[in-house]
Amino acid sequence: MKHLAWMCAFLALAWVPLGAQNKHKAWVVPRTPDGHPDLQGVWTNATLTPVERPDSVKGKATLTDREATAFEKKEADELQAQDGQSDGPLIAAAGSSGTGGYNVLFVDRGEQLARLDGLKRTSLIIDPPDGKVPALTEAAKQSSAGVADRYDNIHDRPLPERCLLGFSSTAGPPMLPVLYNNNYQIVQTPDHIMILVEMVHDVRIIRMNGQHSPSPVRKWLGDSIGRWEGDTLVVDTTNFADLTTFYEDVVDGLQARSARNLHVVERFQRIAPDTILYRATIEDPTTFARPWTVEYPFLATAGPVFEYACHEGNYAMTDIMGGARNLESANKR
Repeated sequence: MKHLAWMCAFLALAWVPLGAQNKHKAWVVPRTPDGHPDLQGVWTNATLTPVERPDSVKGKATLTDREATAFEKKEADELQAQDGQSDGPLIAAAGSSGTGGYNVLFVDRGEQLARLDGLKRTSLIIDPPDGKVPALTEAAKQSSAGVADRYDNIHDRPLPERCLLGFSSTAGPPMLPVLYNNNYQIVQTPDHIMILVEMVHDVRIIRMNGQHSPSPVRKWLGDSIGRWEGDTLVVDTTNFADLTTFYEDVVDGLQARSARNLHVVERFQRIAPDTILYRATIEDPTTFARPWTVEYPFLATAGPVFEYACHEGNYAMTDIMGGARNLESANKR
């Protein structure tokens, strides 16, 4: 009888679907040979969630799935309405108002709001609680006012326009999602972590357990030093050159450039087979009234990261500068 009971129990288990048998198995963080979480692979941070919380969802840090679906549909409809137009929010964001710029075909922001803890987020900013970038200091406003006027010389034009660096802090830090090319490839060793950014193929090199370079040594992407706090990779970045723009307010025409004392602390935590939780705190008392923090997921994607031929067959720069010189000559006559 005991033998028969054991056989019945075995057969009953055998008929349980495989998914049900594995349902309660805990996910185990993959690790590299040195024992730290494995962050390697190709990831994307594409999302419809904006950096700042829109006024239409003021006071709501998250949305229900029903609310999120409506929000996402509205975004998709508004984007399609701009296709082929010479102006609109998308064109303004690209800096091409009145001249046209991007067909919808080229926009790849994803199709959904960022989801964390089971809820859709309405802003990448989680602190301040209102989801807004803190006010710029008076010094930053005055500095920003002059940024838009520095277009007369090719060497003063923005680095992204010259295909020297990705725009709107896509390479970071902080690594913010933009209109397209939001893919990143991470390669990890005990001493260094490399992040290849799809946009303009920017490359970040994070030196593990090192010391920051002397203050006079300045870099476009800053000097990044990494360390492990438990299973979280913490990256501390200083020594920025004041040449890059990592925040732009299209409405007010303000740009926040990376001031020389900008300090960014990023945290990378592998929380699921297909998800890295990314958090970055931005501190710069000469630019912002207070520190602010963004948080959103990086999701696994198949890859690979394809070539980004920024200036291939692009005659815009010579045409822009040549047109400006001709205009100057005509005005002198």
